Amino acid sequence: MTLGQSKNHISKKSGQVTHHTVIQSGKHFPGMTTMKQPFSRNPPSTTFKTSSGSYKEDDDINDVASMAGVNLREENARILTTVVGSVVQSCQDQLFLSPHMVLSRILHTGEARGITEVCPDVVALVSHATQEFLRKLLEKLTLMAGHRKIALKEDDWHAKVSDVRPQLRFIEEIEILRKKRKDEEERERLLRLARSRSHTEDPLHQQLKQRAKELQQMEEAQLQQREANLTALAAIGPRRKRPLDQTGSQVCLLPRQGVHRMTRVMLKDLLMCMEQEHSLRHSLTLYKAML
Repeated sequence: MTLGQSKNHISKKSGQVTHHTVIQSGKHFPGMTTMKQPFSRNPPSTTFKTSSGSYKEDDDINDVASMAGVNLREENARILTTVVGSVVQSCQDQLFLSPHMVLSRILHTGEARGITEVCPDVVALVSHATQEFLRKLLEKLTLMAGHRKIALKEDDWHAKVSDVRPQLRFIEEIEILRKKRKDEEERERLLRLARSRSHTEDPLHQQLKQRAKELQQMEEAQLQQREANLTALAAIGPRRKRPLDQTGSQVCLLPRQGVHRMTRVMLKDLLMCMEQEHSLRHSLTLYKAML
């Protein structure tokens, strides 16, 4: 391209394709040749599916519906008329407390502040709040009662350090032996007094001597009763033991099923729960319950 051709180039760019428009003057100079370049267009960088001319989802749905002979408007109208009813029914709100009692209590409490009228929604709100509070309180009571029921022997986090029950049993046995020794000493002393032939007019000595005689008679009666029991057992004969095969065939052990134990909530569980509750910790109800 030369200056003699005096061509003006105007470049227009739209999108991704560039168009070149060539304007030539009508005058040609001698000895000069003019060559026209072929019109070229850049290839599209995107495929047909992602181009702006592709079908949209709505168009695809409409094409499929039209091919199947289905009218979408008629189908939507038919679904709305069959599924959705003309009358919408709502569940009635069940109150946990009696609305009349709650309303009277609210009016009595708010009388000092000039409250003379209460909306029904307020009564329902107070009733639901009371129900939720009692539900949480019962959940805590159940949890505390379950903790009280847990046996520490089966807990792996607790180790047995000392057992008080055998210690108390040992102390009781010592007390029984001490009392038995004391009774034997008293018995020997009374028997010694009963065998003595001293004739004293001391009333205390006579009383002890009479008591020794009664004790001696009681021991003789117990000895006779024991001998009679042994004679009766000898007359009846020894007990017949059942053979092992018969006992095994007659007695069958049923499999022990899971026993459902009932957890009882006691007053001390309620008091402990009320002591931990922030709203009941300093209340008059807790004070009355502790009395």
